[in-house]
Parts: sequence; structure tokens; C-alpha cells
Amino acid sequence: MPTDSLAADIKLRGPGRRRQPPARHWQDWWLRRQPTSDSLELTQRNLYILPTRAGLMLALTLLVMLVGSINYQLNLGYLLTFLLAGCAAVGLHLTHANLNGLRLQLQPGEPVHAGQAALLAVTLHNPGRRARYGLALGWLRPGMTEHGNPTSVDWCDLPAQSQSTRQLRCTMPRRGRHALPALQIQGRFPLGIFRAWCWWRPDALLLVYPAPEIPAPPLPVPSGQQEGPLSADQAGSSDEWEDLRPWRRSDPLKWVAWKKVAQQAASGNAPWISREFSQPPGGRCWLEPALTGLADTERCLSRLCAWVLAAEAQGLDYGLRLEQLEIAPDHGPAHRRRCLEALALC
Repeated sequence: MPTDSLAADIKLRGPGRRRQPPARHWQDWWLRRQPTSDSLELTQRNLYILPTRAGLMLALTLLVMLVGSINYQLNLGYLLTFLLAGCAAVGLHLTHANLNGLRLQLQPGEPVHAGQAALLAVTLHNPGRRARYGLALGWLRPGMTEHGNPTSVDWCDLPAQSQSTRQLRCTMPRRGRHALPALQIQGRFPLGIFRAWCWWRPDALLLVYPAPEIPAPPLPVPSGQQEGPLSADQAGSSDEWEDLRPWRRSDPLKWVAWKKVAQQAASGNAPWISREFSQPPGGRCWLEPALTGLADTERCLSRLCAWVLAAEAQGLDYGLRLEQLEIAPDHGPAHRRRCLEALALC
């Protein structure tokens, strides 16, 4: 998988990347020369400022006023022209100072399935003694968003010597380990005639699991059990149980320890509790691509992902066999995460 955020972004755009406007080519060239980091401090070296459309219109207006004042020898015209120009110069300084000195820290997001939106936390630190207003944080290019909608810019204000954590959504359409797209922080405070901004290339990678198949076929038959789909009735057909555990939605009602629930209800706390049944000898479920019956690699991994989630929900011991990797049967959050990571990087 590519580790460069720009390369990943270009790859996702497909054949249409050859018909980019000149501004996009210049942006790509500039981003390739920016270092990657999960923390950033805005300084004069990485903070840029240019006039907005309103600023260009103001400059044109001031030029017309200056020409008219010179032509008609209007002293008040000179006064008004240079007064507005001085205000614009002060606005230029304040717009740049509003972002200068800020510190940003990116917290890597938790792995998600393909097509799901990952939440990434960006913490903004304001170590200065003045408040910062009208800060806009968002992705530089709105291409990896939920349901294809454009990225919404997150606006915030920062009081003096404070910090704020903002949540950004990022959706990756394919499995794998992806580099995050470039971020942009900008501000137009106080007059809106200048825009100061900084481009930021995060160094963190986002792990994306395959999207689980919906609906998925039943789990394969565990070794040592009779043929047929694995169901909750088969898992709990034995009357012998080992321990109690919190009730899961996939558990049938006959697994609920009603006496224990009734005893806890008298104390005002009545969470549902299920019996933990011992699995039959040899009842381990092996998951491998050959059992899916699919030739397409992505569909095969999608079905294996759904089986991993189903086996974990039923509390089974399951293992995963891939072409160059074998994970011994086990269960639990750590084992589930290891299996899903293997499917994502297969």
C-alpha cells in the first residue's frame, strides 16, 4: 500500500487524474515537498497569506479612488484612500497573527471497515495570550467523505492559553493501510479581505478492514460437529455450562440466567446475564478462502470478514488460514482485531 498521502489521493482518482487543472498540478508539486508529521506548529515558514476576492475588489476600489483624487485634487479623497489602505494593511497583519503560533496534534483514528467513516481527532493548542477567532479546519480535498458529500469545514474559536479537540471524518473506499489526505487550516479574521492558510500532511496511517458481506452465509461447520449451518441452538445444546457472562444480542433467551437476573433486580440493578457453555471437543472453526466458494479476492475477503465477526459474536474459537499466514483458533477482541488486520493487509 502507498504510504505517501499524495500518491494515495492520486491513485483513488483513477484515470481522470490526467485532466487536472493547472492549479491542481501546482498543489501536487507543492505537497510533495512538504514533510509529513502528526504535529505541526504554524510559523512564518509554513503560513501563507493572500488577498481574497473581496480583498482584490477593495484594492481595485482604492486604485480608482486614488486616480480620482489625483485627477481632481481632492484632499479628502487622499485622506479616505490612505485611511482605507492603512486599515487593509493592519488587517493583513492581524490575519497572519491570528494563526501564527498555533500548534496542532493529530490523534490516529481506530480501524474501520471499508466505506465507514473514521473519526480523527485534531487538537488545537493556543499558547498565546490573545484569543484566536474564525479558525477553519478541514481536508484539503473533499474526496474521502461519507456518502460522497463534500467535506464540511470545522469552524472554531480558541480562547487565550487554551486548547480544543475537533473531530474530522474520513472515509476510505478500499481495504488496506492508507495514508491520510492533506489537511488545511485557514482563517480570514478580522476583515475577510485576506486569507491565511497552512497545508498539513499527517504522518499517521489509517487501517481499513474489508467491508463485511451483508447478508453473509452461515459459518462453516466447526471440526468435530455435524454438518449443517452453525446456529445458537447447536452451540448451546449441552446443558452443561461453565460460567456466566453479560448477555449478547445474538444469545437466545433460553441462555439467560433468569434466577440471577431476578436476584439482581431486587437490588435495583438487573443487567441480563447469559450462561457460558463449554464447546464440544474439537469444536474449532477454521476460516479460509477455499470455504467461501468465491473466485473474486475482494468478495472472498468480505465474506471472511463477516464470518470473523459472526464467530466472535457467538463466542466461538475460530482460526484464520490465508495463503502465507495462519492464525491459531482463539476468541476475544485482540484475536478478532488480529484476524481483521490480516484480512485488511492480505
